[in-house]
Amino acid sequence: MEKSSLVKVDILLNSKPVDALSVIVHSSKAMARGKAICEKLKNSLSRHMFEIAVQAALGSKIIARSTISAFRKNVTAKCYGGDITRKRKLLEKQKEGKKKMRMIGNVSVDQETLMSVLKE
Repeated sequence: MEKSSLVKVDILLNSKPVDALSVIVHSSKAMARGKAICEKLKNSLSRHMFEIAVQAALGSKIIARSTISAFRKNVTAKCYGGDITRKRKLLEKQKEGKKKMRMIGNVSVDQETLMSVLKE
Protein backbone atom coordinates (compact mmCIF):
# COMPACT_ATOMS: atom_id res chain seq x y z
CA MET A 1 0.00 0.00 0.00
CA GLU A 2 1.14 3.52 -0.81
CA LYS A 3 -0.02 6.90 0.35
CA SER A 4 -1.60 9.03 -2.32
CA SER A 5 -3.20 12.45 -2.42
CA LEU A 6 -6.86 11.74 -3.14
CA VAL A 7 -9.52 14.43 -3.22
CA LYS A 8 -13.31 14.41 -3.33
CA VAL A 9 -14.83 16.17 -6.35
CA ASP A 10 -18.39 17.34 -5.61
CA ILE A 11 -20.86 18.10 -8.40
CA LEU A 12 -23.23 21.03 -7.82
CA LEU A 13 -26.44 21.71 -9.72
CA ASN A 14 -27.64 25.28 -9.10
CA SER A 15 -25.25 25.50 -6.11
CA LYS A 16 -26.79 22.40 -4.48
CA PRO A 17 -24.52 19.34 -4.11
CA VAL A 18 -25.59 16.07 -5.73
CA ASP A 19 -24.10 13.29 -3.57
CA ALA A 20 -24.63 10.55 -6.15
CA LEU A 21 -22.27 12.28 -8.59
CA SER A 22 -19.42 12.92 -6.14
CA VAL A 23 -16.21 11.04 -6.95
CA ILE A 24 -12.86 10.50 -5.25
CA VAL A 25 -9.92 10.91 -7.64
CA HIS A 26 -6.20 11.62 -7.53
CA SER A 27 -5.48 15.31 -7.08
CA SER A 28 -3.61 15.54 -10.39
CA LYS A 29 -6.66 14.29 -12.31
CA ALA A 30 -9.35 16.17 -10.36
CA MET A 31 -9.69 19.12 -12.72
CA ALA A 32 -9.94 16.95 -15.85
CA ARG A 33 -12.44 14.59 -14.22
CA GLY A 34 -14.59 17.49 -12.94
CA LYS A 35 -14.62 19.12 -16.37
CA ALA A 36 -15.57 15.83 -18.06
CA ILE A 37 -18.48 15.22 -15.66
CA CYS A 38 -19.74 18.80 -16.12
CA GLU A 39 -19.71 18.46 -19.91
CA LYS A 40 -21.49 15.08 -19.80
CA LEU A 41 -24.18 16.51 -17.53
CA LYS A 42 -24.58 19.54 -19.77
CA ASN A 43 -25.19 17.30 -22.77
CA SER A 44 -27.51 14.83 -21.01
CA LEU A 45 -29.70 17.01 -18.76
CA SER A 46 -32.84 18.51 -20.26
CA ARG A 47 -33.29 22.28 -20.48
CA HIS A 48 -35.62 24.10 -18.10
CA MET A 49 -37.27 27.51 -18.09
CA PHE A 50 -34.32 28.80 -16.07
CA GLU A 51 -30.55 28.64 -16.45
CA ILE A 52 -28.82 25.70 -14.72
CA ALA A 53 -25.25 25.97 -13.46
CA VAL A 54 -23.35 22.65 -13.40
CA GLN A 55 -20.20 22.97 -11.29
CA ALA A 56 -17.42 20.70 -10.05
CA ALA A 57 -15.91 21.68 -6.70
CA LEU A 58 -12.96 20.72 -4.50
CA GLY A 59 -14.15 21.72 -1.05
CA SER A 60 -15.31 25.31 -1.60
CA LYS A 61 -13.19 25.95 -4.72
CA ILE A 62 -15.00 25.64 -8.08
CA ILE A 63 -12.71 23.87 -10.56
CA ALA A 64 -15.06 23.44 -13.54
CA ARG A 65 -18.35 24.95 -14.67
CA SER A 66 -20.76 24.69 -17.54
CA THR A 67 -24.14 26.31 -17.97
CA ILE A 68 -27.29 24.82 -19.44
CA SER A 69 -29.12 27.68 -21.11
CA ALA A 70 -32.79 28.33 -20.48
CA PHE A 71 -35.66 28.03 -22.90
CA ARG A 72 -36.45 31.39 -24.40
CA LYS A 73 -40.11 32.23 -24.59
CA ASN A 74 -40.89 35.00 -27.04
CA VAL A 75 -42.86 37.41 -24.85
CA THR A 76 -42.55 40.28 -27.33
CA ALA A 77 -44.26 38.46 -30.22
CA LYS A 78 -47.52 40.31 -29.67
CA CYS A 79 -45.79 43.73 -29.44
CA TYR A 80 -45.07 44.68 -33.01
CA GLY A 81 -44.27 48.27 -33.92
CA GLY A 82 -44.96 51.12 -31.57
CA ASP A 83 -43.05 52.08 -28.47
CA ILE A 84 -39.90 50.14 -27.52
CA THR A 85 -40.50 50.71 -23.80
CA ARG A 86 -43.37 48.19 -23.79
CA LYS A 87 -41.03 45.51 -25.14
CA ARG A 88 -38.32 46.40 -22.65
CA LYS A 89 -40.85 46.27 -19.80
CA LEU A 90 -41.95 42.75 -20.81
CA LEU A 91 -38.36 41.53 -21.11
CA GLU A 92 -37.50 42.95 -17.67
CA LYS A 93 -40.55 41.25 -16.19
CA GLN A 94 -39.46 37.96 -17.78
CA LYS A 95 -35.94 38.37 -16.39
CA GLU A 96 -37.31 38.85 -12.85
CA GLY A 97 -39.47 35.75 -13.19
CA LYS A 98 -36.53 33.63 -14.37
CA LYS A 99 -34.44 34.91 -11.46
CA LYS A 100 -37.18 33.85 -9.03
CA MET A 101 -37.52 30.47 -10.78
CA ARG A 102 -33.79 29.85 -10.47
CA MET A 103 -34.02 30.42 -6.71
CA ILE A 104 -37.01 28.12 -6.24
CA GLY A 105 -36.62 25.65 -9.12
CA ASN A 106 -35.29 22.17 -8.46
CA VAL A 107 -33.26 20.18 -10.96
CA SER A 108 -33.77 16.44 -10.75
CA VAL A 109 -31.33 13.95 -12.25
CA ASP A 110 -33.10 10.82 -13.49
CA GLN A 111 -31.57 7.34 -13.15
CA GLU A 112 -30.71 7.00 -16.86
CA THR A 113 -28.75 10.27 -16.90
CA LEU A 114 -26.98 9.34 -13.69
CA MET A 115 -25.83 5.99 -15.10
CA SER A 116 -24.66 7.52 -18.40
CA VAL A 117 -22.54 10.11 -16.55
CA LEU A 118 -21.00 7.61 -14.15
CA LYS A 119 -20.39 4.94 -16.80
CA GLU A 120 -17.25 6.39 -18.43
